[in-house]
Amino acid sequence: MDEYDITVIGSGPGGYIAAIRAAQLGFKTAIVEKEKNLGGICLNWGCIPTKSLLRTSEVYRLIKKSEEFGIKVKDASFDIRSIVKYSKSVVDKLSSGVVYLMKKNNIKVYHGFGKLAGNHAIKIFGDKSDKEEQEISSRHIILATGVRARNLPGIEADGDLTWNAQHAMTPDRLLKSLLIIGSGAIGVEFASFYSTLGVDVTIVEVKDTILPLEDRDISSLAQEIFTKQGIKIYTNNSVKTLTKNKGFIKVLLSSGESKEFDGVIVAVGVQANTENIGLENTKIKLSSSGFIETNEWYETNESNVYAIGDVAGPPCLAHKASHEAVICVEKIAGNNTHALKRECIPSCTYSHPQIASVGLTEKQAIESGYDIKIGKFHANFNGKSIALNETEGLVKTVIDKKTGELLGAHMIGAEITELISNFTLAKQLEGTDFDIKSTIFPHPTISEMIHESVLAADGKSLNS
Repeated sequence: MDEYDITVIGSGPGGYIAAIRAAQLGFKTAIVEKEKNLGGICLNWGCIPTKSLLRTSEVYRLIKKSEEFGIKVKDASFDIRSIVKYSKSVVDKLSSGVVYLMKKNNIKVYHGFGKLAGNHAIKIFGDKSDKEEQEISSRHIILATGVRARNLPGIEADGDLTWNAQHAMTPDRLLKSLLIIGSGAIGVEFASFYSTLGVDVTIVEVKDTILPLEDRDISSLAQEIFTKQGIKIYTNNSVKTLTKNKGFIKVLLSSGESKEFDGVIVAVGVQANTENIGLENTKIKLSSSGFIETNEWYETNESNVYAIGDVAGPPCLAHKASHEAVICVEKIAGNNTHALKRECIPSCTYSHPQIASVGLTEKQAIESGYDIKIGKFHANFNGKSIALNETEGLVKTVIDKKTGELLGAHMIGAEITELISNFTLAKQLEGTDFDIKSTIFPHPTISEMIHESVLAADGKSLNS
């Protein structure tokens, strides 16, 4: 039986980073992955391919607007299969990169279903028939099995008329009309992609606003912009019945409206992959929502078994998983490390326009008892945004009046997913509004909106 110091089950952005850091620290390391390609959902079916698709739609959108920049383009068109092919090429390149990193760091890769078997043992099954192929032993085991798309009762994503995110990323045809159930980051990104390509898109959201986890000012502006783009949005609504007919789907909404669509994307959240990994052979506990319970160092109730990333609970974000991976392994190694600051986890949505945030919303800050001041700066006052012809945007900051602490930052606009790290770094360093106001931002850049929003909290914006 092969023996290891640390074995990771799952090779997503939490799993493969945990394996690399373990190898760097001198541990004999292995990783177990049930899929053919390494990288997990994020690389193969999530973060990376969706951004590739959105990039192609962005290029197409710019071509359609080219005359506004003085450029004439005739007969612009696209081929959906070629778009998907481009997305897959990006995925293949990065997946092969993970394989290279495993080899570079001398990490043993086992392809198969990993299952905890007690006494530090992991049984590895070659396929879904549960035929055991081999067994390994590991002093420490890190579970990084991730999550999968959650289905709605009575609505099974079959890849024909009803899709989940994986189906939506690899279409072989472009539908004329599309219903998206759920308006979180996944739903909104698909709405943006398909709408840009000319699909008649409708979003149904059970909450009273789209992007319900975002600050209300941001989600309201996003809804206004998406509506102007032609996306139909029904909030405070849900799908009451869904009937498949030949070639289309008839949907009855809870509001009483009946509509027909060529297809439906179900984007109503995720559920943890905790089945068939041997938890019944351990003392590991699950939360009421089905995620593995851990302490701040990602230790489970089972000695020397840890859980990181999405399977250990929301927010289900790749960068959170990678950060948890490093903290977990550093703690195993006995190194001095700091627990994750959850208030410093940024969130990004790559629609058009982009949306990003970190920290408390205005409502959360008030509910937490803070006396706050709010700064807002709109993109139509920013020189770079005007030059880019991207003037629909807003940067909003939430600041503690007493201490000047940056409590939260919320953004919508062009390329702001690249800018949120400025606010994240400020929060990580426990920066104040004085620190940001004293910082020199280059001109002309979209980043100047960060400076102006903080100035605006004191009524001192210089450009609005």
